[in-house]
Parts: sequence; C-alpha cells; structure tokens
Amino acid sequence: MPKRILTGTVVSDKTDKTVVVNVERKVKHPLYGKIIRRSKKYHAHDEENAYKPGEVVRIEETKPMSKLKTWRVIDRIVAGKGEAVEADLSENA
Repeated sequence: MPKRILTGTVVSDKTDKTVVVNVERKVKHPLYGKIIRRSKKYHAHDEENAYKPGEVVRIEETKPMSKLKTWRVIDRIVAGKGEAVEADLSENA
C-alpha cells in the first residue's frame, strides 16, 4: 500500500525531534456548494531538528513512533522567513 504524502506548514518545533505541521485542504460544502478550508495538525518526526516554524514541508506516513507521531518530514519545499537582525547604524566614519 503506498504511503500518503501531504504538504503543510510547520507551526511548532518546541519538542525534541518533532514538528507540528498544519495541513490545509479545500472542500466543497455538501449543501451550499461553497469552497471551505479545513485544516488538521500532524506531529511529524524531524531527526535533526532542522525545520523551523513558517517553512512549507512535505510529510510522509510511517509506522507509529509514539502516541501522536505517525508521520515523518521528507523535505522542505519553501524556507520560512528568517529571524530579524538589527543593523548596526552607528556612525564611526
């Protein structure tokens, strides 16, 4: 059976070797026909703690690693916004 692969945004990396990925999908409302967004959060294994919040990643279904973790991160699609760095604007000319 093929493994499912989903694309989502990392929303948390606070736990060790785990990231929380928010996967959004669009579905049509059964009665009204309007397209609505549904989202779900998945806990995914990140061995090197390499992924940070804001990055878009692909996750793959795997055997259960813990109570909540049954996915692992395959790769990064879009890098997140970097941290803000203050410029040194002192005039020492």
